[in-house]
Amino acid sequence: MKQLTIRGLGDELAQAIRRLANRDGTSLNRAAVKLLRRGAGLEDEPGPDRVGSSLDHLIGTWSAAEADEMERALRHFETIDEAMWE
Repeated sequence: MKQLTIRGLGDELAQAIRRLANRDGTSLNRAAVKLLRRGAGLEDEPGPDRVGSSLDHLIGTWSAAEADEMERALRHFETIDEAMWE
């Protein structure tokens, strides 16, 4: 695997790399590579075997009451309309 030293990132980009690393629970190096791949148009697209990360910011943000409310709201989707399949 190739190595590269990058200088002159600037505070804003360095902070963005740190935020991504903290959010993903990964190293600064891995976060920087992810941002570089994204910027180069090489970012992997979510596929059938890979879960995307577009909703990651919501993980762990609901209270128990909010989760219960969501489950109640979605409960009717669990019912099969038998007439539809006749």
